[in-house]
Amino acid sequence: MKEILVLGPGCFKCNKVAELAEQAAKELGIEYEITKFTHPNAIAGFGVTVTPGLIIDGKLMVSGRVPGLEEMKKMLS
Repeated sequence: MKEILVLGPGCFKCNKVAELAEQAAKELGIEYEITKFTHPNAIAGFGVTVTPGLIIDGKLMVSGRVPGLEEMKKMLS
């Protein structure tokens, strides 16, 4: 199962990252769990200074931008 963490204050871009991650995982048939971190101290604790941030299985994959669906699929594969 993929552990997906979305880091951000809950803005449009942060929600879009979560939505794309869910869509990509479903299309790939991957089991996943998405957790959102919105508190600034929690986000900073992951080393993310620009949101949205995306961590997959403990590895920071994206910071400060929204990846496309195909890029998201590659990150989850």
